[in-house]
Amino acid sequence: MIVNVSLLKFGAVLLIGFGVLFVLSVWPPLAVPLTLLVDLFAWPLDGGQTLAAEATRLALAIGGGVLAGWGAMIWLIATHLGEREPELARSLVLGPVVVWFVLDCLGSVAAGVPLNVLLNIGFLALFFAAFRGAAKPRQA
Repeated sequence: MIVNVSLLKFGAVLLIGFGVLFVLSVWPPLAVPLTLLVDLFAWPLDGGQTLAAEATRLALAIGGGVLAGWGAMIWLIATHLGEREPELARSLVLGPVVVWFVLDCLGSVAAGVPLNVLLNIGFLALFFAAFRGAAKPRQA
């Protein structure tokens, strides 16, 4: 198996970026981009969604930190294992990605925001694409 380390790192950077966006959205002046995204996903785009509730901001802070940490972990896996131990890198990344995908999609649908599943499919495809390819013979 050949690992596309660049694609894997790109996915990691996206996760870190979304994590940082979530955490920054805890402060109301910085919440506009995420508020618009949430409003778009909770169609119609009507300004009805806010991130103002204390519980929402706490969830954003926790979730954003976890998301950024997960992205940093994937970056390290790509850097240190991607080419040297591709099967191990694959199992360390794709197992958690599938768990995240199933739970996030179920939660999104239950929350009445099924449009988020489309974004999730994009992330899922990105991470699976990073591990596609023909088997690469091991060098001694």
